[in-house]
Amino acid sequence: MALSLCYLAFCRLLGLVRSSRRGQFDKDIELMVLRHEVRILERQVHGRVRYRPEDRAILAALSRLLPRSRWRSLLVTPETFMRWHRQLSRRKWRRWRRQRGPGRPSLPDEVIELIVRLGRENRSWGCVRIQGELRRIGIRVSATSIRLLGPNTRCAD
Repeated sequence: MALSLCYLAFCRLLGLVRSSRRGQFDKDIELMVLRHEVRILERQVHGRVRYRPEDRAILAALSRLLPRSRWRSLLVTPETFMRWHRQLSRRKWRRWRRQRGPGRPSLPDEVIELIVRLGRENRSWGCVRIQGELRRIGIRVSATSIRLLGPNTRCAD
């Protein structure tokens, strides 16, 4: 969260600077990108290039300001930027899923008993009608959840 906020603030700051100087600005951004890439490469002279998250954020922010014609000077291709973005979003949603837990939350036993009883006592009611009756008394349940509870709750599709 903090990294994305810093990234957005950095992009906005660079956008303000960019709007004031157009011609020289593109060259300055390209030089900043190239200098940053040189620093990254100097860190790893004898191995594979490994980008830290902060390196990725800086390169992504600066690349947004460069014209497409200057992207050829970058070590990172647009496909790589997209892959980084997909990985970040995948990590975010996995973390969210772990905190939230898997699947739909289960219904309380009392609600399940009430649904089954309504279905048994009112055989002509479908799941949508049962859903409406439950909503009247303040219980919010989806029609799909009611449908999955069994054959006693007939649903007219």
